[in-house]
Amino acid sequence: MAQTTPSPAQAPRFEDYPVQVRARLDDPLSRWLWLVKWLLLVPHALALIVLGAAFWLMSLFALVAVVITGRYPRAVFDFNLGVMRWGWRVSFYAYSALGTDRYPPFSLGEEPDYPARLDVEYPAQLSRGLALVKWWLLALPHYLILAILFGGGTWFTWQLGDTGWAWGGSIVGILVLIAGIMLVVTGTYPRPLFDLLIGINRWALRVAGYAALMTDRYPPFRLDVGGDEPHGPAEPNPVDAAGPVERPMPVCGSLRWRDGRPPTSLTRPAAPRSSPEPTPASASRPRGFSRGPGRPWCWRAATPRRGRRRRGPYARRCRPAVRGSRRSTSRISTRWPRSPARSRRTTAGSTSS
Repeated sequence: MAQTTPSPAQAPRFEDYPVQVRARLDDPLSRWLWLVKWLLLVPHALALIVLGAAFWLMSLFALVAVVITGRYPRAVFDFNLGVMRWGWRVSFYAYSALGTDRYPPFSLGEEPDYPARLDVEYPAQLSRGLALVKWWLLALPHYLILAILFGGGTWFTWQLGDTGWAWGGSIVGILVLIAGIMLVVTGTYPRPLFDLLIGINRWALRVAGYAALMTDRYPPFRLDVGGDEPHGPAEPNPVDAAGPVERPMPVCGSLRWRDGRPPTSLTRPAAPRSSPEPTPASASRPRGFSRGPGRPWCWRAATPRRGRRRRGPYARRCRPAVRGSRRSTSRISTRWPRSPARSRRTTAGSTSS
């Protein structure tokens, strides 16, 4: 039962709650082993009875030490943490999750290779007043909820005439029974069901750490499902660790990759864009349009097919000056009235000549 301390490189980071619960579903699982696990766990059950009694005695000693000194004795903390780890591994193997077929080790220390792990951050300072009330009064709402989840919170009744029966079972027990039946029928463990069971066990272990005076942070009323902590360190992705993967740019048309090199048009740097020069107002008019005095824009009579008459609302105003002429007609129809300024310029030119 040698206890090992994790190295600084393997030490977990506590970003959300000091009690960190992690689990990994082993695949594949045996279809029938879960039916006899209760028999295989008899040695662990006997050992945990003794360790559980020692756990509560050490917790009582820690309560006195916290009230007097405000600190949790490190040796007592490591022992209680080891007992909680042992119990969590047995529960994960047994009927709290059925998450693995690997037999739990008889150890108080951390087992990095085992799929069920538990870590608690050592508190530097604890409140002396909270130590007297948090383990029985402040944690009472959590006790009631966990009693429904793990105790006899679900009842089924059946009655026929004068005879009947009633059965009460916990929610966790019903979920584990469903998982066992799915294993027998399909040979697979439903992943959403596993995540839900781990979330319930994570809630219970957080409350246990709070009631054992290992932290002053109140456990949240939150069901964090899944095998990993919601805000814990994520597992490194092998793709991200190897760096970005370079993929060829998809091209279309006549652009082809030759000898593993991209086309020149893709590798050539783009020319810098220059700010457009301001254009005069006269150049902004669309080509082929003309405007008369007080008239909207209209299309001239010139069309791709010469002599074709314009159809539309301006057919009578914008049409060839000479009817039936097939030459390019770019003049404005004479039906348009001349502006006074244009008339004065025409009159002045004729007078001067």
